This record gives sequence, C-alpha cells and structure tokens, in this order.
Amino acid sequence: MRLAICLILFFQVFTGSIYAQNNLGVQILSTGTNTSIRGMSIPNEQVIWVSGSNGTIGKSVDAGKTWRWMIVRGFEKKDFRDIEAFDSSRAIAMAVDNPAYIIKTTDGGASWKKVFERSMEGMFLDAMDFKNDKEGVCIGDPLNLTIGRKLFYIIRTFDGGETWKEAPMYQMPPAQTGEAIFSASGTNISFLDHPDFEYAFVTGGIVSNLYMIGRQGKKSKAVIVPVLQGKETAGAFSMATDKQKAFYCVGGDYKVPRDYFDNYYYSTDAGNKWGSPSIGPPFGYRSCIRIIKDKMLVACGPTGVDFAANGQKEWKKASLEGFNVCMVSKSKQVFLAGEKGKIGRLIY
Repeated sequence: MRLAICLILFFQVFTGSIYAQNNLGVQILSTGTNTSIRGMSIPNEQVIWVSGSNGTIGKSVDAGKTWRWMIVRGFEKKDFRDIEAFDSSRAIAMAVDNPAYIIKTTDGGASWKKVFERSMEGMFLDAMDFKNDKEGVCIGDPLNLTIGRKLFYIIRTFDGGETWKEAPMYQMPPAQTGEAIFSASGTNISFLDHPDFEYAFVTGGIVSNLYMIGRQGKKSKAVIVPVLQGKETAGAFSMATDKQKAFYCVGGDYKVPRDYFDNYYYSTDAGNKWGSPSIGPPFGYRSCIRIIKDKMLVACGPTGVDFAANGQKEWKKASLEGFNVCMVSKSKQVFLAGEKGKIGRLIY
C-alpha cells in the first residue's frame, strides 16, 4: 500500500513538473452554471459569447473575467449547440433537434427573435460558420429530401442571419448509410479561401468524410478521413483549417473517451493524403480542435486539453480538465468551455 501511494505521489509530482516545464495549463475562469456549453464565439479581444443546454446563453465583455448568464424566454428546454457573434450586441444561436431553431439578438441578449424554424422528421442542426457579418452557412444531419437517398441538410444566409434558405440540392451531398454529423462543438464546418471550394465539413459514424463544396461552376469533392469510424459513436467530430489546403480533423469514439487510437489526422493537400503525428496524438476522444497559429494547435474533450507546437509531430497534455469547445482570439488567447458552465483559459 505504501509503495502504491509513493508511486502515485511520484507520478503526480512528475506529471506536474512536466506541465510546469512546458508552461502548459488551464486557468478556470467560471463554473457552476446549470448548462452544458458547446458553442463559443470570440468576435473581439474583450467579447466572448457561449451557448449551451437549458436555453442558456453567456456573455463576457471583459475577456472572460466576469460573465452575464441569460436563459432565452420560450427556449428554456432547447440546447444551443453553436453560436456566432459579430460584436457585443449581435449574436446568432442555433438550437438542435426537432423543431430546429435559429435565433438572433441585436441588443446584447436583452431580446431574441426567431429567424429560422423547421420541423421535419430527423431534423437536427449541427453547426454554423460565418464568412463575414452577412454570409453564413448551417449544416444538419441527413434528411429524406428526395426519393431514395438522404441529403445533408444545408441552409444559407446572406443578410446577417435575418433570413435563411435551403441550399440547392446539388450542394447537399448524399450521405452514406450510417453517416451523420456530430453536434459536439460547432466546429465541423468552415468557409474556405480556396479557388474551387466555398466551404467544407466533416462527418462521422459508420463512415467519416471530408466534403468540400464547390463554388459556382466548380465540382464538389469528398474524401475519406482515416479517423476511427465504423459505428455510430465514432468518427471526425471537429475540423480546423487554414481555409486553403490544410485540414486538421479530430474525434474518436465518445463512448470510449480515454481511447486515443486513430483520433487525429491531418492533410496539407486538401485531403489527397493524410498523416498522423510522428510521436503522439491527442490523449483521448476530442470534440474540438482549433489552430492557434501556423501548425500550433489546441484540442479538448471530456478527459482533458492537449496542445501541439507542431500538430504534425507531437501533442502534449495541457490539462486533465474536461471541456467541450475551445476558441482562439485574434491575439491568440485560447478560451475553453464545457459542463456546468465551466469556462477556462489555456496557459501556454
């Protein structure tokens, strides 16, 4: 027993020293709110918006030091899995499940208006992204929109989220059997700056793919992402991209959160070839990945936070604190959010 205790204490001291030597860690900024946060948006250096379960939206206007929490009236039972904000006044939140809703505020959250509602069997919105303060895209699970096949549900806005319309069916890729999208952190879709493709998204389940949707007059492209897949609980859960040819995909099996087998792959040529780290991947199932700068990356999940100075070579454990989503500000500050209203900031 004494030997075991000594070994445990040694491991804790040794692990702590590793974190200290690498100046890695997470500072907890807020916790205790009755919500599971999966959406986050950082429009500027002072303003952070988050969204979660139980109709809850949170906002900080002092870089995370203090928070204002609000429950949107009429949406108390909805789960806001993604939020996109333009400043301290304007934000758009996406509620999953059937019926699906998108709501918008222009007065800092004092009031919200419904800008999209759709009720249909199988309806489940998953993630949004905005190119600027006018153009946005939102994607949902595959639906029976045509006879004989399911299409990934895609809606677009060109007026800052005031109105949303379904994308043309030729821009809605058909889903393979058992293929879906995970609504884990709102980070599996992104606009691109590629000459041929307008935006891209990743899927999971029985199969996991990267879809790149072609610009007007250009063909779309789909490639297999070689992450763990083959069952409903596994696949690619999040994607980070330089918006051109580099894609970093993370996931795993959320039912086996500590398993890090085939949980991370990257491509530097728009999915033609995929690689994995030469030393070590993130340390478990991860629901979110973001680029801090160049090849410097951060990933998070229920079993911890990981950091990579070079995401093509090696990942290091930054914290054992679990989070669902992480975002990076323009000054390269990294904020994280998760269960019970927990907000953190990465120290690196």
